[in-house]
Amino acid sequence: MAENSGVGMTSDRTRLRMVKRLEEAGIKNPAVLSALERVPRHKFIDEALDSRAYELMSLPIGYGQTISHPFIVGRLCEHIFQELPLQRVLEIGSGCGYQAAVLSQISNEVFSVERNINLLSEARIRLRKMGYRNVHLRHADGYSGLKKMAPFDAIIVTAAAEFVPDILISQLKDGASLVMPVGTDSQELIKIKRNGDNTDKESHEKVKFVPLLKGLS
Repeated sequence: MAENSGVGMTSDRTRLRMVKRLEEAGIKNPAVLSALERVPRHKFIDEALDSRAYELMSLPIGYGQTISHPFIVGRLCEHIFQELPLQRVLEIGSGCGYQAAVLSQISNEVFSVERNINLLSEARIRLRKMGYRNVHLRHADGYSGLKKMAPFDAIIVTAAAEFVPDILISQLKDGASLVMPVGTDSQELIKIKRNGDNTDKESHEKVKFVPLLKGLS
């Protein structure tokens, strides 16, 4: 829904330009592009960074974390959305809530876990105020996933680990996929598709994410 103020209308136009640039850069799925168009990225960052909200770059959100580059947000969604109709998605690493908000446009339910209680509390308030009723946030260790709500149609991990945790793969539905950055100094997006007791692995683009940490804070 477009905002009524002049500033809001400007943000709408700037967001449309961002989505056009993402399409030119290689994000092709119409549903994903539409989701990116509907979610106001500027509302997920500090007001001081408003003017940069629709630039193709990651931005700081505090606590040593960032809001992901819009291209990466779109690419993560593309990697999972083409697999099967999405009913329930798990996101590891809620951050400011932006990726979860975009996911909420292509999935009936989004569960998102965050280890940092401050980020979680801020994201929960923000998403509630903005009306994202199908996004459910949990304070949890991302390495453990969210077993009680499994299985999931897809899992997205928005922080990098040295390996893909088996416990996350076990929380996928048969035929569903997990996408996450893997590596330390050099990272790449890895896609794991579950086929019964077996898995298929694909390597995709080089990326740079903050590390996936264990424990709660």
